[in-house]
Formats: sequence, C-alpha cells, structure tokens
Amino acid sequence: MTSIGLLISGRGSNMDAILDRVESGDLKANVSFVASDRPGAPGLEKAAARGVETELLPYQNSKEAAEEHLHRLWRRHDLDWLVLAGFMRILSPGFVSSHTGRIVNIHPALLPSFPGAHGIEDAWNYGVKVTGVTVHLVDELVDHGTILSQMPVRVKPDDNMETLERRIHRAEHRLYWRTLEKLFSGIIHTGKDDSR
Repeated sequence: MTSIGLLISGRGSNMDAILDRVESGDLKANVSFVASDRPGAPGLEKAAARGVETELLPYQNSKEAAEEHLHRLWRRHDLDWLVLAGFMRILSPGFVSSHTGRIVNIHPALLPSFPGAHGIEDAWNYGVKVTGVTVHLVDELVDHGTILSQMPVRVKPDDNMETLERRIHRAEHRLYWRTLEKLFSGIIHTGKDDSR
C-alpha cells in the first residue's frame, strides 16, 4: 500500500477530499500523517477526528527545524509520496532535492500561467476566460515541476472571484485524487525512479 503524508496550512478541503477517497477505497493509499505549518489550522482538528495522526511543523522556530522534523516523519513512516494539499510554504531546494520526484502539489491555475500564492486572484485580475487547476511534481522552483494533469475551469459572464474560487476548489477535489491514483498505480510515469 502506498504510504503518503499530507501537508496543509488551513481548513484542509483538499485533504478531506483525499481522505474521503482513501476511506472509500477509490484511492489505494495509507495516509500516514497530516502535518501543518500553522497550529490553528482547522484541518488538523478534522484529520484527528478522522483518526489520522497529526503533526505541527515547528516553523515558529525556523524553516530548518520544520524541514528536519518533516525529514524525520518521512523516514519514520517510510513515505512513498508527500502530498501538498493547500500547504502555503515553499519547501527549500535542499529538502526538495533530497526527495526528488516524490513530492506532489496542486495549484489553482493552469501552470505555467499564474504561479505563486494568488493564482486564482491573479488569473481573475488578468481577465482570462479560462483558468483551472494543475497537479504537478514539486521541484526547486515555485510552481514549476513536471505537470501531471490539468483541468480547465471556464470563467462565466456572471462570475465574481468568489464563485470562480468555489468552482476551482470543486475541480481540485475531482482532479487531485484521480491524478494521485494514476500516479500511485504507475499509469502516470514521472520519469523519476518509479520502482521505489
């Protein structure tokens, strides 16, 4: 069974969608832990209520301390994949390079357009007619790694940024687990060491 860790920063809606699919058996994986950089993240409480081990990464001490804690979690649980599900920190190049091709992220825009923390807002302000969602491997640059899948979301004439954001989140919840399922089963090949 594929062992994964989930990283969150907030309410954990993508985390919930992934846990739903793990519990239903649609996504063949074991969620070893959910970790957050924020002590008050509502997603931690939700994960604990579902019986998942939770961890607080000590970013209040330093980025180095937080990533060392994450290294230890990875080794302790013998993770296959680290899945970023609304994690709003940038992992250091050193951390990423030590787990090359084993960290996955979801981004609320069609990369390479609109990288960074405000993908939905940036696309809206630019006036695009189509935006969407991207699942990609994490590399040493921000929102830059190999694209695994994308789902377009059309901007409707009567949209505002809030309605668009809701539809993008719904697209995330549909796309992420399906992409992870294909990744874990070997249907998607990353060009990295898929034999681990």
